[in-house]
Amino acid sequence: MCGIVGYLGARDCTSVLMDGLEKLEYRGYDSAGIAVFEGAEIKTVKTRGKLAAMSEKLEREGSPKGHCGIGHTRWATHGEPSDVNSHPHSNGRVTIVHNGIIENYAELKEFLTEQGYTFLSQTDSEVVACLLDYYYAERNPLHAITETLKELRGSYALGIIFKDFPERVYAARFGSPLIVGLGEGENFIASDIPAFLKYTKDYVLLDDNEIVRLDPNGARFFDLHGMSIEKERQTAEWDVEQAQKCGFPHYMLKEIHEQPDVVGKMLDGIVKDGEPDFTQFGVTDDMLRGFRRVFITACGTAMYAGMVAKYAMERLARVPVTVEIASEFRYMEPIVGEGDLVIVVSQSGETADTKASLELAKELGATTLAVVNVKYSAIAREADICINTLGGLEIAVASTKAYSVQITTLYLLAFRFAFARGEIDENELKRLTEQLCGTPKLISDVIERSDECQFIASKLVNTETLFFIGRGLDYALSLEGSLKLKEISYIHSEAYAAGELKHGPIALIQQNIPVITIATQRHVVEKTISNMEEVKARGANVIMICREDARVADGKADLRLDLALGELDDLLAPLPTMCALQLIAYYSSILRGNDPDKPRNLAKSVTTE
Repeated sequence: MCGIVGYLGARDCTSVLMDGLEKLEYRGYDSAGIAVFEGAEIKTVKTRGKLAAMSEKLEREGSPKGHCGIGHTRWATHGEPSDVNSHPHSNGRVTIVHNGIIENYAELKEFLTEQGYTFLSQTDSEVVACLLDYYYAERNPLHAITETLKELRGSYALGIIFKDFPERVYAARFGSPLIVGLGEGENFIASDIPAFLKYTKDYVLLDDNEIVRLDPNGARFFDLHGMSIEKERQTAEWDVEQAQKCGFPHYMLKEIHEQPDVVGKMLDGIVKDGEPDFTQFGVTDDMLRGFRRVFITACGTAMYAGMVAKYAMERLARVPVTVEIASEFRYMEPIVGEGDLVIVVSQSGETADTKASLELAKELGATTLAVVNVKYSAIAREADICINTLGGLEIAVASTKAYSVQITTLYLLAFRFAFARGEIDENELKRLTEQLCGTPKLISDVIERSDECQFIASKLVNTETLFFIGRGLDYALSLEGSLKLKEISYIHSEAYAAGELKHGPIALIQQNIPVITIATQRHVVEKTISNMEEVKARGANVIMICREDARVADGKADLRLDLALGELDDLLAPLPTMCALQLIAYYSSILRGNDPDKPRNLAKSVTTE
């Protein structure tokens, strides 16, 4: 959500900033801008819209020529998307870019207005620029920053330049990610590593209430009191190729195709001698035996991965599992405490509500376990236990491979949990693990059915509403399939437990409305088929996604996608089946003329409430 880039070095700053912002487009945005020192003056160019509009404006008005500056892509929170509300914001001697939300901006704005400051935008961010200028009376940038940060409530990542210092870039953070890239004779700030990956793989993570100053001598780090601190230099595991499309038309399709490899990599990292081994993360069988309850909290796709885990853990380990949306968990006064395990799931590891849920769980005395795809993220660092899913860089906003590695990780945890609690023996543990290790091949087989998924998508192009139904794990899968479709195709879609149709939703079924029925769970397949026949009898166009051996009377399904799952345990069926739903969503988006990588109004990393 929003992207920040800053640069100081010998290269053309405008080119570096624009390139970095392009690499952060996946975060979601509705306007963009840069501010670059041109000699002793700061030249700011910003506009509503995408980077293409920004490039056109630079071509019309001329690109700033310089070697020091900051850039931003904004996802609107305070004030509509507009040129005026776009970042960077300036007031007096200070220019800033800001991610996050300043919760006390109204009272700060009132105070600053009394001091004679005027405001051009509707944003909370401009207040920060004015407050920095207010505390800059002594012309000491570090003092101005530390005093300003003490006044702010909320979350922020800030990139700051001062008119009096044309060879410096400052940055600070609290609750919103910010990373410092360290190159040879050049340095960067950015919201995420891909922004500077083509220039350097070395980086430093800023922690909350820390400040960095980039100048010709390098990068120096300070705490909230302005005292110098030392930071650990790290090296990114990603490379430039991972941040490119590699011949695919979209990142989303590339990431769908990467799923067999990343699931295999995740399995290789945890499975030892034919069974899951979590001791490398500090998780022992004794520890698992000691937990009385499990809570899983997450948002969106990650929460639906948690629902799959709930079925697996309860069925195998016979431990009660509660799945809660993170934005609800943090405010519901949950009955959580010592002896409970709280699992937080997040692709980015920076999701604001999930991070707050983690912090609450720790305060209440629970053990926290994070399942994340970014090992340097805030959630990864704050959790008692962290499992990195090894999914690699995921750029498309709609998550695909991150979901697959999340449920792979949670399956393995469920297996180990069940064994530790004596609910399954070692033979069953190894059987389930062996089956899971066979899923990369099954995922590949589904991906090879892309043409059939595209044909199904072609039947959805002109619809504005459809439904998913399923039972048990198929219901959990339906929720994610429905989310994926609505995220990128903009077709209104709802998912229901198939047995609930008669309790209200069936009133919405009318002639020719599509209903996607998922039926991979053999113990309830007959019940699901009965529910499918109910909607068919009311005129629905039924699309059935099922095992190839499912027996359905002729004419009961208008379209049928048979998945060759063989003897795969029903428990594991969501993993390959999800790929079909991802492909249907992808091709629906394409056929409707959308960009599946950057759906409207959405952001990859949601760092505000």
